[in-house]
Amino acid sequence: MPINFSQGRVYLDQGAQDADDAVIVRRCLEGDLEAFEALVTRYQRVMFTVAMRMLGEREDARDATQNAFIKVYEKLDTFDPAFRFFSWMYRILLNECLNAKRRTGRQPVRASIAEPDLPDEMLEAAERQRMVRGAIVALPIKLREVIVLRHFAARSYDEMSAAIGIPVKTVKSRLYTARQRLSEMLKAQGTGT
Repeated sequence: MPINFSQGRVYLDQGAQDADDAVIVRRCLEGDLEAFEALVTRYQRVMFTVAMRMLGEREDARDATQNAFIKVYEKLDTFDPAFRFFSWMYRILLNECLNAKRRTGRQPVRASIAEPDLPDEMLEAAERQRMVRGAIVALPIKLREVIVLRHFAARSYDEMSAAIGIPVKTVKSRLYTARQRLSEMLKAQGTGT
């Protein structure tokens, strides 16, 4: 399978990964439980990262990711191999995240107690990270998902377009708007990041 080296990250060629995903799904549908484990192993990290950035709470993200994988397994027979598996699975995860937000109705915790033994630079960096996470979670869902897919799930514009179901031009426009809004929010909070 071709491998793509980009920005210090290693990616399986998307076409090869799509074909491999389709083969694994077919094996799952034929009753091979270990094949589903391969899908979970391949996608659990990116799914959790997406859920964490969408929800802002570790436990909520864990629950949403687990529920999404259960639904993926239950609905595997509805997956159309003509489309990307990640895009199909992402929609299920997004719905789980939206449901979790509705169920809990709470906003993510943004304040935390600083560790007194850490150097000032580390405390400041940790506080900046908390502020950025809080700002991302505060974005409207349409802007949040493009930030998360691009910067935390490392998806290309084409992959984002397929996952969200909008044209690439719209993905780029939303991403620009999301970055601008984040910048404004962070400046208002005094981070200037």
